Amino acid sequence: MPTVVSNQILTVSALNRQLKAALEQQWSRVWLSGEISNFASPGSGHWYFTLKDERSQLRCAMFRGRNSRVGFRPENGMQVLVRANVTLYEPRGDMQLLIDSMQPAGDGLLKQQFEQLKMQLAGEGLFASGAKQAIPSHIERLGVITSPTGAAIHDVLSVLQRRNPSLEVIIYPTLVQGREATPAICRAIEIANQRDEVDCLLLTRGGGSLEDLWCFNEEAVARAIFDSYLPIVSAVGHEVDVTIADFVADLRAPTPSAAAEQLSGDNSHQRREIANLQGRLQSALSQQLHQQQARLNLLESRLQASHPKRQLQTLSQRLDEAELKLNYQMEKQLGSASQQLQQLAMRLQGVHPSRQIESGQQQLNSLNGRLLQGMKQLQQSKHQQLASQAQALNAISPLAVLGRGYSILQNQQGVALTSAEQVALGDELTARLHQGQLTVTVTHQSND
Repeated sequence: MPTVVSNQILTVSALNRQLKAALEQQWSRVWLSGEISNFASPGSGHWYFTLKDERSQLRCAMFRGRNSRVGFRPENGMQVLVRANVTLYEPRGDMQLLIDSMQPAGDGLLKQQFEQLKMQLAGEGLFASGAKQAIPSHIERLGVITSPTGAAIHDVLSVLQRRNPSLEVIIYPTLVQGREATPAICRAIEIANQRDEVDCLLLTRGGGSLEDLWCFNEEAVARAIFDSYLPIVSAVGHEVDVTIADFVADLRAPTPSAAAEQLSGDNSHQRREIANLQGRLQSALSQQLHQQQARLNLLESRLQASHPKRQLQTLSQRLDEAELKLNYQMEKQLGSASQQLQQLAMRLQGVHPSRQIESGQQQLNSLNGRLLQGMKQLQQSKHQQLASQAQALNAISPLAVLGRGYSILQNQQGVALTSAEQVALGDELTARLHQGQLTVTVTHQSND
């Protein structure tokens, strides 16, 4: 039986901890490309998925602070390029990747090369504001390095003709796309400096994809711009397009037309100076940002192995696993409770108060109908009584007597006369008939 040395015995936790430290030290930052599968995003906001190719796969985690900077939503089957740290998930002993950044495959590799070259040139000082040349305040001759048949040269010439027709333009034709464009652009910058016949150079072309603009991200073009004796304005692509040439140039314009506007020279001195200072400020801020980003990346790589955030990430991942299990159990219990609720609802339906309410409503409707019928009969009876009493009253009414040919005599004071002694000869009396009245004069009086 082999002898076991006690001081060489490790616990599983201790071994996993040592393996994790070794992996993080050896593989602190790697780039990988692969296909996403088993993507999950629990309530914590972290992302968990598997990155695979034709033969192998690795578990991956991208925590909320990192994935908030990803400009798209990952989906299963998507090809991506990721930057990650290799580590070990101690509770299960699984090797996994902690994703630092993610971008779609294809453009992703070019963007990686772009960032690497940008950091390199920034470290060498090619973007420093102190290395920028001032753009002349009054330009008499402008050199334009671009394709003579592209849309950019037409835009530039149109703006210059409109704003400052006296400005002389010299075109240094070059390719602005493809593999041969890089040496052609460098040669055009060199020729312009050798001739020394312009006050300023404008390096420009129209918009395009990242591949179309790639010649302006080449190191050779960047160094040619930096070494130029003549000040260079870069106006490549649309406003959202940013190239290495923009960072190295003495001034960046968002579009070819905007560059022509700034260089046309018909604006006031103050406006030109503001534009120049703005460009230099942007360049200085960009340079400062890149320097600070490089420093941050360096400090971050040093903190990766020992930062407490790793432990928090591990605990957060365990919490997410517990959350997923809890959600499954809750859904299962909710399904069972829903079935029980349906059964109780069916039983309750037989004795539901709505049945009693419906019966009471029917009785109420019947009583209401009887009440209306009684009221109608009572109304008819009262109407008949009123008609009978009106007929009796009419029989004894003085007006009824008048209707039989009698009249009522009244003196001028309106007093009804009942005796001949109440009047004298010559008095005027009013005789009220059944219909209308008469005025009569007393011509004869008799008490018989």
